[in-house]
Amino acid sequence: MTDDREKLAAVLDEAMLNASPVPQLTERAPLDVASAYEVQECLVRRRLDRGERMAGVKLGFTSKAKMRQMGVDDLIWGRLTDAMRRPDGDVVAVADFVHPRIEPEVAFLLDRTLDGLVGTADAARAVAAVAPAYEIIDSRYRDFRFSLADVVADNSSSAAFGVGPWRAATGLDLAGDLANVGMVLEVDGRIAEVGSSAAILGHPLRSVVSAARLAGAAGLTLEAGSVILAGAATAAVPLEPGRHIAVRTGRLGDVEVTTEGGRT
Repeated sequence: MTDDREKLAAVLDEAMLNASPVPQLTERAPLDVASAYEVQECLVRRRLDRGERMAGVKLGFTSKAKMRQMGVDDLIWGRLTDAMRRPDGDVVAVADFVHPRIEPEVAFLLDRTLDGLVGTADAARAVAAVAPAYEIIDSRYRDFRFSLADVVADNSSSAAFGVGPWRAATGLDLAGDLANVGMVLEVDGRIAEVGSSAAILGHPLRSVVSAARLAGAAGLTLEAGSVILAGAATAAVPLEPGRHIAVRTGRLGDVEVTTEGGRT
């Protein structure tokens, strides 16, 4: 069974490295969500074996509408590594991805361990800082077609992320200040999407609680220094070369990225 998961992970890993789409894994082998997470773990382990380090986790399906659309009643999650993180203001090559899209997020930085079932107060105490962020999501599947199990196996479509300047949690009322932060996704100075942090599970701090629960169920502890991407505040926008993208949040600040066409 493990060998089968490793082979499926290798298919996705090669697709990522070569920026070349592959057929759905579910066309090759039967996969449910539980076994898809096993593939995801194998996939990320390949990155760690190449010298990358765990950086945190990301959450997906953090809106009720998206859950209903996908026919699920829980979030999905993926793993972040240090090589996936891009500096604020970085230039990324669109050709490094297959079907890249970008979405605005809220990022949390932990300063203590979170493991398993925790409450909102525990989660808040574990947060050292908050920042505006973006995630580049990418499906490695041909024709952008996939099932839920395919998405999960593909590290829940996570590809890269950027984080703006951190604001210390000690200077914020996390419950109040993050409840309804306006978030604007700009492309070349024009508004592409507008949303609110309230779109993220009603309050993005709930994503920290969910991240601890989901990671803990997989045997993964969120250590101090981990980054948690809380989920998208708006729909994702296709990432095209030669664009300047900014996430603007007002009170939390901004984060920016520029795209180019060639591969890095």
